Order: sequence, then C-alpha cells, then structure tokens
Amino acid sequence: MSLLVVGSVAFDAVETPHGKIDRMLGGAATYFSVAASFFPHVNLVGVVGEDFSPQDEAIFRGRRIDIAGLERAPGKTFFWAGRYGIDPNDRVTLATELNVFATFNPKLPEKFRASSHIFLANIDPTLQHSVLEQITGRPRVVALDTMNYWIERTPEELRTILRRTQVLMVNDAEARILSNEQNLLRAARHIFSLGPRILVIKRGEYGALMVDSKGVFSVPAFPLEEVHDPTGAGDSFGGGFMGYLASADRLSDAVLRRAMVYGSVMGSFAVERFGLERLRHLKRREIDARARHFAKLTQFKL
Repeated sequence: MSLLVVGSVAFDAVETPHGKIDRMLGGAATYFSVAASFFPHVNLVGVVGEDFSPQDEAIFRGRRIDIAGLERAPGKTFFWAGRYGIDPNDRVTLATELNVFATFNPKLPEKFRASSHIFLANIDPTLQHSVLEQITGRPRVVALDTMNYWIERTPEELRTILRRTQVLMVNDAEARILSNEQNLLRAARHIFSLGPRILVIKRGEYGALMVDSKGVFSVPAFPLEEVHDPTGAGDSFGGGFMGYLASADRLSDAVLRRAMVYGSVMGSFAVERFGLERLRHLKRREIDARARHFAKLTQFKL
C-alpha cells in the first residue's frame, strides 16, 4: 500500500507560553508525511523555494517518504507566523506569506499516480480536483481536509471534489459552516449527502469524533501536562489516521476505530515539542505504547 499526500511544505514562526521560535520547518504535508511514515510508504507532493536547504530536507531522509513530487521553484518557501495563548485554541495569525505556494500546481510523478490511499491536505479545491484527475485506477480511500476560507469562497468547487471523497476531515466549526447545522450529528448527515461516507471531526483538546453509517466513535485527547506547540496537531492526527488505514488490509469498523486512536496518538506527540522536534526522534514502540494507554483510558466494565 502507498499513501499520497498533497499539500504545503512551509516555514513557521511560532510563539507560545513555552517559548518562541522564529523559523522552523512546518506545513500540512510535512507534519502529515512524517507522522504517516511510521505506518506505510508515503508519496509527498508539494512545492518549496530556493531557501529550502538540504538541512531542511533532512526531515524526510531515512523515512519511508518519497519526495520525488517535491517541486523546487524560484522564490521563497511558504511562511506562516502565529502566536498561541495559554489556551491552545487561542491562536492569532501574525503573518501569512504564500510565496511559491501561491502558484502551486500539483504535478504527480508517474510512480505516484497509482497510490492506493490519497490525502488532499488543505489547499484550493480546484487543485485538489486536479490531483484526482491525475490518478490512475481506483484508490481505496480518498480523504480531504479543508477550511472555512474554501467553504465560504469556493462552495461549488468544494462540492465537486467532495463527490469524489470518502473521508472528510475538519474541525467542528468547519463542519457546522459546511452543513449550516449546529448539531454535529445533523451536520454529519448533511455532509454525507454531499459525498463523503465518513466524517472525522478534530476537536483539539477535546479529542476527535468519527461519524459514519454505523454510528459514532469518539477518542479523547491524550492527557498532557504541557502543550508546547499545537501547530502541527491536526495534520499529525491526519497522518496517523490515514497512515494506519493505508497499512491495514481492509476498511472495517475496527480498523477505522484503531485509525482514530493512532491519529490521536500522533497528534499528542506532535504538541509535546516545538515544530517537528518530537516526531523527528519518535520511535514506533513509543507510538504503540501510547496507543495501548489510550485503550486503558477508555476501558471500563458495566
């Protein structure tokens, strides 16, 4: 099995109550691919500028990540700066510089076009659709992330790509805006009418919720004493979720539930340090140990 991710590779500047870093590697596709690489082989498609050095690229080396689809373009790499308050949900964006990402037009290497699992990270729905147009065969799972900007500014383009999507991964606010429903179960019912069969709602410190035809499954956030940097939590969750799905031999209810747990596990590791520092040194045995801890957190007898 192989997992394709298309999205941003970026530099971030982040300030939290635990410190400040003026430049570190980030981006949705970066967090996703590193988190997912603990499970299957990952094919990465993105774009970086001339300021992206071999030292920056080192995060992908020694992992099951193929960066043949990482385009290098004249100019600077996408840059984002933000500040978090004591509440990790309290985020202020200080700067967004699209740079080479502004003209990003994903081109899949031939060897990526038969990927069995596809994750379309948060980019223009038109570009997400162009990725699927380059896919050969029938992928087992197509999952998509989006945000308020695309929901409100490009509703028709988003609806087009949702018709070709099995899994939609958003936060609770985005689910409500997309469906125009406040109740998340009614929101899920509306979203299913648009195409997806599985809705995964990322809820930050409150964990994550999965809704499908079989019902509802919820996982808590792993209890941590300190959250150093929440920036990559959602994308690392996506990497863990899709990575586990791609490593499984079938798409069953049990597999989806374990994927939710592994998504939460990867998100919990990501926030323990700034940027990718914790994921960079993570071992698979630590991942499995925390997954077992998750099972204990939610296990009880009636």
